[in-house]
Amino acid sequence: MKSRSLFWSFNYAIQGIVYSIRTQRNMRLHTFVAAVVLTSALLLDVDRMEMVVIVFAIGFVLVTELANTALEAAVDVATHRFDPTAKVAKDVAAGAVLIASLNAVAVGYLVLFDRLTELATDGFTIVRQSSAHLTVIALALTALAVMVVKAINQEGTFLRGGWPSGHVGLAVAAATAIGYATESGPAAVLGYFIAGLVAHSRIESEVHTIAQAVFGGVLGFLITTTVFQVFFT
Repeated sequence: MKSRSLFWSFNYAIQGIVYSIRTQRNMRLHTFVAAVVLTSALLLDVDRMEMVVIVFAIGFVLVTELANTALEAAVDVATHRFDPTAKVAKDVAAGAVLIASLNAVAVGYLVLFDRLTELATDGFTIVRQSSAHLTVIALALTALAVMVVKAINQEGTFLRGGWPSGHVGLAVAAATAIGYATESGPAAVLGYFIAGLVAHSRIESEVHTIAQAVFGGVLGFLITTTVFQVFFT
């Protein structure tokens, strides 16, 4: 019976995690970002202690998000109308998630920023500085590609909804163009960080899904990279 009880405890716990990922947009976003950060940490060869800190920060975010989901469900069961105290409970739980997320961002910056800027600098020095008009060309082609894909899928408009996210595509294209034009890793990383904020805002407002935002970003990066590789002299 103890063995069966332990097995079902794990089973219920896994069901809770799956439920949170399936129903909570923020949990899906946190999970996706965690996967990207862990993959980046492995590729950038961080040392053991740095990996421990990253894993702890990721776990802290996921645990607080799970606790927030559980608290919201409990409050919804206990109250059937607007209650100021229930609102306080939900707001405080959301605040805990926010603090955990900011902590994770700080950890990511301290551990990965120097490595990412060095990697970006090495990548951008493969090509030479070029005229500013290539940036305009890259952005125009990205916008055109977004419109073509949306026309094919017949979903959303250029500025809202559908595959892919035009805002994210243009933001990533601009960040990539800045990196190529300046050959500056820090400038490119900061540009990608801003593009990430754009993607988060589109996902948070439920205008786009995570997949649509990622696809837009990949499209913007590939088109801009192709433009700069073809026209560099």
